[in-house]
Amino acid sequence: MSASTDVLVVGAAAAGLGTVEALRRKGHEGRVTVVGAEAHLPYDRPPLSKQVLAGKWEPERARLRTREVLDGLGAEFVLGDPAVALDATNRTVRTAAGLSLSADAVVVATGVRPRVLPGQDGLAGVHVLRTLDDSLALREDLLRAERLVVVGDGVLGAEIAATACSMGLAVTMAGPQPAPMALQFGPLVSGLLAQLHIEHGVELRLGTGVAGLAGEGRVTGVRLADGEVLPADVVVVAIGADPETGWLAGSGLPVDNGLVCDERCRAAEGIYAVGDVARWRHEDLGAVLRLENRTNATEQAGVVAANILGEDKAYRPVPYFWTDQFEARIQVHGLPSPTAEVTIVDGYVTGGRFVARYEADGRVTAVLGWNMPKQARLRRAEIAIPGGTR
Repeated sequence: MSASTDVLVVGAAAAGLGTVEALRRKGHEGRVTVVGAEAHLPYDRPPLSKQVLAGKWEPERARLRTREVLDGLGAEFVLGDPAVALDATNRTVRTAAGLSLSADAVVVATGVRPRVLPGQDGLAGVHVLRTLDDSLALREDLLRAERLVVVGDGVLGAEIAATACSMGLAVTMAGPQPAPMALQFGPLVSGLLAQLHIEHGVELRLGTGVAGLAGEGRVTGVRLADGEVLPADVVVVAIGADPETGWLAGSGLPVDNGLVCDERCRAAEGIYAVGDVARWRHEDLGAVLRLENRTNATEQAGVVAANILGEDKAYRPVPYFWTDQFEARIQVHGLPSPTAEVTIVDGYVTGGRFVARYEADGRVTAVLGWNMPKQARLRRAEIAIPGGTR
């Protein structure tokens, strides 16, 4: 496609905005329209479970760009009007308000939606955290509460637990894993993470599934699979998320845990996916991946923009994400697994600063830095993803 190609981006968060900015950086001069489900200007999600939830940032500080910078992109933003259907053949998107928008290229950047527990809807005091409004509503409830139960032992649940604990609440984390993020980090690092939470006062009730919620009208507790009820004034459900692909029903596009794409993040002729919703083939790994993190949204957006403009570029990243919990800043390059062999290669666990190397089948699959960002970044080159961008 040419520099005058009309582009329609469905999704106004980091991945969608990143695509627009990459297009303009590469000299694209055509019409660009961005459709967003939320009425807010594009904002960053990582601060929602930390700085915004804690009240350290005003909501406006989470904005990715000012209005003036957005205006300078020369794109039309249609906000507060979610897409509800896509005609893939004609590359036409229909919105909830009845708009019909067509373009030469469509970029799907609709992200994910949080999973919920049965009976959660309509029960006051129960929250998910995905959007800015979610974060603000949760904060308002936490300021009036004493006891929080976080249902979920992954990265989001652990971050929320750490933030709420720092706000002075009595926090309990519940979930099926033996330690926070055990399925990502394995026993050594997840065990250290569990110890960190316990030292700061978080009660861990892990290794048992959650059966449901207790309360009528307003939540009073979380019922575990063994019958015990954990008392709560507020509950946060952080049990993962599903790709926001329901609006693609009937489009004929391949949907399977995301919008399925080739190595170039292309789902069909003139249709691409970027960010949390994209499930694409990583040609170096020989695997189909879907990554839910901020770094992926930005890097993938650059590749999608390049391909829209005819560069024919495969997306071959070394995956990366980070999490901040209490005084620990954890940065992960590559794909760790709970069964990998883990070796401390820099620093010391006892000193709270170290780099762990993950190895499987004789090759390095990931490096993890715990308060050692520079050293972890330097070790990134050891990861065995041939040809991957480093």
